[in-house]
Amino acid sequence: MGPDAQRIRPLPTLCQPEAVLIFEFMSKPPHWETIGPPPLHWFALDQARALRSLALAPGRRVLLGRAPRGDGHPVLVLPGLLAGDLTTAPLRAFLRALCYDARGWKLGVNAGPTPKLRERLGARLAHLFERHGRKVSLVGWSLGGIFARELARAHPEQVRLVITLATPFRDISASHATRLVSIRPGGRPLREAHDLRAWLRRPLPVPTTSIYSRSDGIVAWRSCLEDEGPERENVEVACSHTGMGFHPATFAVIADRLALPEGRWAPYERGRG
Repeated sequence: MGPDAQRIRPLPTLCQPEAVLIFEFMSKPPHWETIGPPPLHWFALDQARALRSLALAPGRRVLLGRAPRGDGHPVLVLPGLLAGDLTTAPLRAFLRALCYDARGWKLGVNAGPTPKLRERLGARLAHLFERHGRKVSLVGWSLGGIFARELARAHPEQVRLVITLATPFRDISASHATRLVSIRPGGRPLREAHDLRAWLRRPLPVPTTSIYSRSDGIVAWRSCLEDEGPERENVEVACSHTGMGFHPATFAVIADRLALPEGRWAPYERGRG
């Protein structure tokens, strides 16, 4: 390890006193940015726009007729902050109709990181992996995407790919969600939790697709962007944050990504199929 290397130390966690995420080391001080939350006018309109996305059931039915069929592998879907399995039910029903074994997380309402959450999520992933004898794809919405990424980082041998929906892993502080739930790792504002933010944005050891919207009213779209690299990509859709889990455009991207043969990743091509 070079002279500029930092010593191994625990990551300041979102929840004390137990570690939810673990920070190993960085060879150099991280380069990080503060992006800031999206404009307030998008925030004010987000819920109304979500209702429009929820009403697009005919579009989802049309998509179902032309989307690629799956190979039956398990898919674990993780909800966003203050949401539960009810909010991911339309997506899971869509994926089951495509022949995937799509499952909810079965952990109630996502109230943010807790000391036991890491253990329970790991057990849920292991259960699906052992039951099917196959790697599990992870789909996470907003904060659920943060959890999906960290599950894949901790258990890459059990994860086929990760798809995140409006997940601000590049800068977790770039969100209006903190208006609803206070998350202060180590007692500090998220924007000052530099180690945590640098850790969350690191590339994953499995294929990753980040779906984002420039008109997201909850998280800043730039905070959802992966750096360019092998087996990782960013795909833009036009919808609200709260409606992303219901929108046909999102469903189309997810169906395309899940249909990729294991070990044969290729970038998303809009309009394929």
